[in-house]
Amino acid sequence: MPSRVRVWLNRTYAENVFFMDQLRRNPSDRAVEIHATHGDPDSPVLAAADTAELEPEGLSPAAYVEYALDQCARRGIDVFVPRLHQAAIVAHRAEFAAAGTALLAPTPEAVAVFEDKAVAYAAVRSVGVPVPPWRRVRTADELVVAVEELEADGHRACFKPTAGAGGVGFRMITRAPFSLTHLTGFPGPYVQLDLVVEALRRAEEPVDWLVMPRLEQPEVSVDCLTGPDNRVRLAVGRTKNGRRRGFTLDERWLAPARLIAEGFGLHHLSNIQFRMLGDRPVLLDVNTRPAGGLHQLSLCGVNAPWAAVQLALGEDPGVIEPPFLGQDYTVVSGPRPLAPATLPRQRVESEVLLPVVPAPVQAASAGEVLPL
Repeated sequence: MPSRVRVWLNRTYAENVFFMDQLRRNPSDRAVEIHATHGDPDSPVLAAADTAELEPEGLSPAAYVEYALDQCARRGIDVFVPRLHQAAIVAHRAEFAAAGTALLAPTPEAVAVFEDKAVAYAAVRSVGVPVPPWRRVRTADELVVAVEELEADGHRACFKPTAGAGGVGFRMITRAPFSLTHLTGFPGPYVQLDLVVEALRRAEEPVDWLVMPRLEQPEVSVDCLTGPDNRVRLAVGRTKNGRRRGFTLDERWLAPARLIAEGFGLHHLSNIQFRMLGDRPVLLDVNTRPAGGLHQLSLCGVNAPWAAVQLALGEDPGVIEPPFLGQDYTVVSGPRPLAPATLPRQRVESEVLLPVVPAPVQAASAGEVLPL
């Protein structure tokens, strides 16, 4: 009888409670135990895990690697899905392997390329994948020049940090003067150019922003599963157009995603995003980790998290074709249980891992899907 698989997710997104659910409901009917760590005691992933710990704060990347190696040894982790300090962790893949832990993460070279969006755009453009025009800016004067050049070409300018995820720091530039109009309704992503320039001139340190055109919908996120042999096993696009979501196997999106995943060593799970510039798709972003919406592929009959764990364990699932494409859907929030306010002390006795018992407290977590 196959042994149980122990999987660790570190400081991951709340939506990955669904990733964990899929691991437990795997088509191989194999026992899976999940360990989760986080800095937020109210993260729902802690309650969803079989065992959980609060992570120490303030560790350097090198110190975090030591912490992670200790976790893997003490917890008997078979597969580690790192998000926090991914770059430092993958640089020590051999040490984790010696501890009996496989990393479900790309090569160090791939992580280095896609940590910096400006470096990523230049690298991807060099292999023939279309990217939007972009400027890297650090000062107010550079920002003004970049915005004027894009506007002269008929674009609406926006900016975002060269490093980061989840749309944090994304803003769209407007030249409309600040007025009461901007104080009605909910806060939006638009910021006045003169206010941004003033803030930059007052800043004591330079910024590191990417200025580019505002790209149009649809947005297509291609979830890829790639083996260490640089061959893609799975590629499915998830479309987003306003509230409406769907799926696609259109090669306009899948072909460039495969080229990136295979050409840059994006082993295991990655997410490659495209949007429209005029009438053609261009690269938006590349995530070297499982996407928060990966579980939505279950609407196509695909359990991508389990296929990725199999691949990490050396059990190649082969090429995976979705048996069907699910109907269009939307995403709504739903309740998930939280762990007790104070996590209980946990210990290991004879390989028995003590569980975290969920308290009857609930929090909303985005990601459940409903058909349209």
